[in-house]
Amino acid sequence: MTARIVMVAGESSGDLLAAHLIDALRARLPDSVFFGIGGPKMEAAGFEPLWPSERLAVHGYVDALKRYRELSGIRKDLLSRILADPPDAFIGVDAPDFNLWLEERVRARGIPAIHFVSPSIWAWRGGRIRKIARSVSHMLCLFPFEPELYRNAGIPVSYVGHPLADTFPLQPDRAAARERLQLPDDALVIALLPGSRESEVRNLAATYLETACILAERHPAARFLVPLATRETRLLFEDALRQTKRPDLPLRILFGHSVDAMTAADVVLVASGTASLEAALLKRPMVISYRIGKWQYRMMKRMAYLPWVGLPNILCRETLVPELLQDDATAEALADALDRWISDPDARAALARRFTELHLDLRQNTAEKAADAILPWLKKRGA
Repeated sequence: MTARIVMVAGESSGDLLAAHLIDALRARLPDSVFFGIGGPKMEAAGFEPLWPSERLAVHGYVDALKRYRELSGIRKDLLSRILADPPDAFIGVDAPDFNLWLEERVRARGIPAIHFVSPSIWAWRGGRIRKIARSVSHMLCLFPFEPELYRNAGIPVSYVGHPLADTFPLQPDRAAARERLQLPDDALVIALLPGSRESEVRNLAATYLETACILAERHPAARFLVPLATRETRLLFEDALRQTKRPDLPLRILFGHSVDAMTAADVVLVASGTASLEAALLKRPMVISYRIGKWQYRMMKRMAYLPWVGLPNILCRETLVPELLQDDATAEALADALDRWISDPDARAALARRFTELHLDLRQNTAEKAADAILPWLKKRGA
């Protein structure tokens, strides 16, 4: 069997997810061809990029509006190529704002349209499921509570687990992480993760640093780690650090190494998002804190369906870790919430047990399960 498969992945997380899927599909269909929009990891797996995935990256609503014409042109050009020489399947990896438009149109021409990574319809914009029903032949979900939403809407769906759960060990090695970061075994280590986007770091850096100053007063031997993903976010954080006028603060900024920082830490202060899920898979007690523009927060609050924003709480369907958002995210409140974890070993142990259960639930061998779900669609096309 040979198949021609168009894939579209946005951002680095989609690139990695798609690369593993390519490997799993090629193990089943060795002569298959994969092309479309992708990143370097996909290319290393044998993918043929027509455009690099970085062309799809947008940063907020304003950037999306500025680049609408460019992105719309890429999308229309790709659709023309697909319709001129139809592939055996289209696989959109995340990037729903870009991919659902394409999926609706290729599916209308009889091409199976598979979407890998459910949009967060369970959190907000639930009305989008009607568009998904028109657009998608099959949805591949990362979280166990998502398939029911799609079944109720009559959309074929498979739960494939989360790839991070396959990657992360069930028992993280704190001692090894501390050795790599040259930290003493007996030190109190606190990781601060103010986000991966410039807007997040700009909104949170000063508060996170003030929190660190309070904790340093309470725990003079504490060490602070701040992993940052890009040069731009590092410069923003360094500027905020200079403004604290605390040159003696025992804080180290890391370029990347977020997993090592969280593994080495006793407690974590983290912006909501994938980093909070990583902290849960590393069995780390955390406090989730986030701050966005007031109008944006009001809009999201009005459209939200769940009482939580952090993935650990959403996945466990209960408030396991504190969430301090917007005006509640004061440095004093954050320091107090972190201190409660520091002072309560029984609570930390109970949380670790709950996070281990979550880890096992999410560990499904994601790429293999996704490939198995896609294969019947390719067989229907005679691939």
